[in-house]
Amino acid sequence: MRKMVLKSRYKTELIDLSATVNEEIIRMGLDHGAVNIFVPHSTCSIFVCENQDPNIQRDLLKKLHDFFPADGQYAHVGGNGDAHLKASIMGSNTTIPVQNARMLLGPWQGLFFADFDGPRERNYFVSMLSS
Repeated sequence: MRKMVLKSRYKTELIDLSATVNEEIIRMGLDHGAVNIFVPHSTCSIFVCENQDPNIQRDLLKKLHDFFPADGQYAHVGGNGDAHLKASIMGSNTTIPVQNARMLLGPWQGLFFADFDGPRERNYFVSMLSS
């Protein structure tokens, strides 16, 4: 397992991790199996989404904001209740099959890290399951 670090630059941001995780798969020597990516922050998510048209990413963020506006009425006292809810419904981990040392994502898919309460330095973990 490898701990990875990234820095978000904005309050809400999607970062495509596809190339970084594929490089890590090669570095860790996984040819066939699966890769699991986990984020240990309650205001961040890891998920698969289309990566060819950035408008779908904008649409996703807009709809999440519509459902959970930053200025909404939340019982959470930290001032970031919206970020916690967005991260909760988007998920904290995903597992992707690996073949020939590459994630088996579709031609329009990418692996994304979402920070809903940035900018901050964030961690995520990459672990390999060999077959």
